[in-house]
Amino acid sequence: MSNLAPSTLVLGGARSGKSSYAEALLADRPALYFATGQALDDEMCERIRLHTGRRGPHWTTLEEPLELAGTLDRVLSPDRPVLVDCLTLWISNLMHAGRDVDAETGRLCEVLSRPAGPVVLVSNEVGLGLVPDNRLAREFRDHQGRVNQRVAQICCRVVFVAAGLPLMLKDTP
Repeated sequence: MSNLAPSTLVLGGARSGKSSYAEALLADRPALYFATGQALDDEMCERIRLHTGRRGPHWTTLEEPLELAGTLDRVLSPDRPVLVDCLTLWISNLMHAGRDVDAETGRLCEVLSRPAGPVVLVSNEVGLGLVPDNRLAREFRDHQGRVNQRVAQICCRVVFVAAGLPLMLKDTP
């Protein structure tokens, strides 16, 4: 697991290349792809199909839209890194299910603070644009910003990806 930090957060905007960058970090080893997205419509089914096709045969996919912390805690192992893609869809799922995003984030941060194996998390940076025009969108943006801040504080490495180019924001041993 050369040059793989115990925990890495990869941030970026939509279509920034963040997922491809995160996948490349684990490209040469068997890994667990922890998918938070749900195939609720044809367009999302196609996105999932494309993501799955882009990954190689060494990936095992686990779908978990809500119970991220508990499932991650059970599957983390020093022998197989985990890629969580993505925290943004997870937050959306939590909000749709009426779950307490702050409490769930606390559970996730507790797991990340004592990683049992390498984990790479992908998340959107949604706070760089306009202030949304409705309450739900503003609540989502605010949750996303707080989750990103909390996870970034815990992760050893934080990378921002824009236009397919990585920018190291944090790299601690």
